[in-house]
Amino acid sequence: MIASTLAGCAGTPSDAQRVTAPSAAQISGSWVEIKRGDTLGQLAKRANVPLERLQRFNPGVKARHLVVGQRLLVPTQQERAPASGPYRYQIRPGDTFSSLARHFGTTSTRLQSANTGSSANALRVGEIINIPIGSSANASPTASSPTSSPSKPATQTSSESSPSLPASAKRWPWPLEDYRVVRRFGPDSRGTLQPMLLATQANASAKAVAKGEVRFAGSMRQLDRVVIIHHADNLQSVYALCEQLNVEEGQQVAAGDPLCQVGKSRATDRHDLLFDLRQGGKPIDPRQVLK
Repeated sequence: MIASTLAGCAGTPSDAQRVTAPSAAQISGSWVEIKRGDTLGQLAKRANVPLERLQRFNPGVKARHLVVGQRLLVPTQQERAPASGPYRYQIRPGDTFSSLARHFGTTSTRLQSANTGSSANALRVGEIINIPIGSSANASPTASSPTSSPSKPATQTSSESSPSLPASAKRWPWPLEDYRVVRRFGPDSRGTLQPMLLATQANASAKAVAKGEVRFAGSMRQLDRVVIIHHADNLQSVYALCEQLNVEEGQQVAAGDPLCQVGKSRATDRHDLLFDLRQGGKPIDPRQVLK
């Protein structure tokens, strides 16, 4: 269950300016068509892509309103979606600056300015381009359709100021009763934004920090078992490195409900919980919200 979108601008390359036919370049990313009964969590598992990564590349798709026949873009390993932008996108057959602008909520003009070395009339399949993000006067995001291209993404790569928080995001309890902060939220030495890491005792349970709905409960590569809760005001909490799950997708939880049992790290020989808070997909420092 989750999100995808973008817009074009007059006086810029038209949809007739298509990429050249596929050559020897092989694109690992593909489109997945939504079928009746699908959820974003199921589609992420099926594509072997972390749910959040799939959401970021499909921001106009509404988790609660998936449309049968709608298509989701599965990103390639070469593509990136840093929170502060720009995104790295790999050109696929049929792409144009106009179609990419509509999908990512930007304009063809901004795309051309961000990719001065690329020709709008001869985009090459497999080519990596930059997708500028942020508000644009001509951007008008719309839900992706079977003919649209990729969507507006966002991963943790560099530090950025936290968005203004809603009134509901105040004095939430910590996800563990007994914990020690072994890594604070913030950029590492390379500028990559890192989520908070909490050390705890064996058999500790991570608990929901606020009421909400379980949008994902499953496994992700390098994160073991993961639970993602969606709260009011477009807030999300993430609990990763779990050993055993106590909840299922679609389940309603209250603050303090046990979500998962914290696992033991082979690297540190500790029981660690990776905890992340987000608003609209953008990372928030948990210390701003937790009491």
